[in-house]
Amino acid sequence: MEKINGEYIKLEQFLKMANIVSTGGEAKYYLMENKVLVNGVEENRRGRKLYPGDIVVVEGRKLIVG
Repeated sequence: MEKINGEYIKLEQFLKMANIVSTGGEAKYYLMENKVLVNGVEENRRGRKLYPGDIVVVEGRKLIVG
């Protein structure tokens, strides 16, 4: 399990930090075409707020917002 530290952030910013996408626009399309889970629920809103302790599963990686 990987841990990425940061304060509350939006999902698109988190995906950029995790090197999944490089821009917010890219995040929009990525979320439309790929399955991303936030706390076990599929999420496609790039503006979704993530808080410390949230678990994001993307590309088979389990990432914890720290």
